[in-house]
Amino acid sequence: MLYKPDFERAKKYWQAFWEQEVIDRPPISVIAPKRGAKPSTFSTKISDCFRACMSGDFDSYLAGFEEYLSTLYFGGEAMPALELTLGPDQYAAFLGGNLSAPEGSETTWSSPIVDDFSKFEVKIDKSPGSYFDMLKKFFERAAEHSKDKYLLCMLDLHSNLDALSALRGPENLCLDIMDCPEEVHRVLNEVRATYEEIFMMPYISGDLINRGSTAWAPFFADKGEKYNVVQCDFSCLLSPSQAREYAIPAIAEEAAFLDKNVYHYDGVGALGHMDDILAIEEIDVIQWLPGTPDSSVNWMDLLKKIQKAGKSLWVSDWTIADIKAHFKELEPNKVFFSVWASSQDEAEELIEYMQKNM
Repeated sequence: MLYKPDFERAKKYWQAFWEQEVIDRPPISVIAPKRGAKPSTFSTKISDCFRACMSGDFDSYLAGFEEYLSTLYFGGEAMPALELTLGPDQYAAFLGGNLSAPEGSETTWSSPIVDDFSKFEVKIDKSPGSYFDMLKKFFERAAEHSKDKYLLCMLDLHSNLDALSALRGPENLCLDIMDCPEEVHRVLNEVRATYEEIFMMPYISGDLINRGSTAWAPFFADKGEKYNVVQCDFSCLLSPSQAREYAIPAIAEEAAFLDKNVYHYDGVGALGHMDDILAIEEIDVIQWLPGTPDSSVNWMDLLKKIQKAGKSLWVSDWTIADIKAHFKELEPNKVFFSVWASSQDEAEELIEYMQKNM
């Protein structure tokens, strides 16, 4: 791979990670400015990717991204990869939702479109010019452009209850769960039934099936292995019993569909569901983010509990100093670190430090 000369070496570390084995250190993705490279002016804002996608201006965006890649050092198991995205609520948009990207915005925004779920038909809008159609074309073009140079990311799929929340609004969905639970179950089951088709669109169109894949969560799964992030941010608004009724079955279903997965566990408000998440056998990895300004380095007991339950960890919010000071406190065969470094020298020194001090 052009922008990852040690790709074959890194693949061995990833294979060991998924098998909960360790070679000579825990795997780590450490990205830094490449030695001697000038900074890129390419915008990595979600809103700019959205505008490039919906305008059909694929080639200039891809050329800009490749110029950006050339300025970066991908240390350890970091993979050069392009995330094509319409934003966090793109799943809802595929089902008829509306997205906007105001000037100056970092991301895209959606607004609820459903007044009454009993009158809402769940179907993927694949009409010409639709969000789904344009993103599919973007993936097809990016697959040609990226061949033998870099990877494409799987879509960030805020599916299940997160998609319902975007379509209906979180407050209204909370009320619906209390007022018309049968209707919520019906429409949730219909949304769940769209997951495989939506997942397979980038998996096939972007040729992830033959090249291997990554995601915004920077793991790597080899060709033929379906990988993605599983999540339910809406779960922070649910009681444990409500989560078991609505969220946990959908999460387990998605994890079972995937060959490799990581659960994005975001915020102390959802901590009441941790034991239920740990009980899902098919979940491979958990990322715990307590929320800014806190750091998971202050939750070592919880991190150890997750590993003791048989799950691996993705630690993404530690500084380089945190990693050096604390990485040996965790089981090395069940943890992956990701961090940005200020320079290639700092990145290389961190990898060497971990090898010498494991």
